[in-house]
Amino acid sequence: MSHPSALIPFRSLLPRAFALACCVLLLMYAGAARAADRDRIEAFLEVTGFDVALDSIALSAGSAPDMLGIDENTFGADWERLAAEVFDTGVMHDMALQILEQTLSDAALSHAVDFYASDLGQRLVVVENKSHMNEDEDTARAGEQLVAEMVATGSPRLEMFKRMNKAIDASGGSLRAIQEIQFRFLMAASAAGVVELQMDPEDLRLMFKAQEPELLPLLRRSALAGAAYTYRSFSDDDIAAYADALEEPEMMQVYELLSAVQYEIMANRFEVLAGRMSELHPGQDI
Repeated sequence: MSHPSALIPFRSLLPRAFALACCVLLLMYAGAARAADRDRIEAFLEVTGFDVALDSIALSAGSAPDMLGIDENTFGADWERLAAEVFDTGVMHDMALQILEQTLSDAALSHAVDFYASDLGQRLVVVENKSHMNEDEDTARAGEQLVAEMVATGSPRLEMFKRMNKAIDASGGSLRAIQEIQFRFLMAASAAGVVELQMDPEDLRLMFKAQEPELLPLLRRSALAGAAYTYRSFSDDDIAAYADALEEPEMMQVYELLSAVQYEIMANRFEVLAGRMSELHPGQDI
């Protein structure tokens, strides 16, 4: 299953607003239909590939020292140990199950599983699982080259990929969620004495807001390059069929929910990481 963090690399770079959005999703999905049971959700995670997407959250831990202006080599082996403990895949998996048990309806689960259990769906999951764990500069450049070739030749695939990315992030909330993760991480690091912030929370939010016009086009280009590379072996007909499937209202609801779950888990883990970084390194100004 494709997801925002696979298409928008977090490493290249939720308080009340995003928490409220998650609460709204909880109420919307819990009230819409009977929630799926845990065994079916476990199967759903595997069939759709969202279990691998959750595991890939651990890769984002590498961006933590950069956000604080600290060289991760300063921590030595202790950093790897701490990051592995905080971003434990079993812990994140259980967090996802707990949320999805309350929010993912049987109808939504069945709709997504029906598609991803198909021949096309399973072929898509294979390449998406690889892409989740393989975000580097070489693949980014290769994706950008593919996009450039599509522009030069007028390939219809380009619009299909744009449709896919728009359907995956229909509300356009990926950038705001990433900013909220950074905000929560910095606030938690400041509270733990790991860093001393040189601006108050409101100024930090204003800075993030001011960056949006510059970052949005970059994220969209990155998402397009990621899709072009990930699905490079698929035919135009396959890509068109996937775009159609992602644009179905039921699938868009599933992605909206899974994105909220993924970002909330990521924000939670970064907050925990910030609190425990005080065990490794004295505070410093940023």
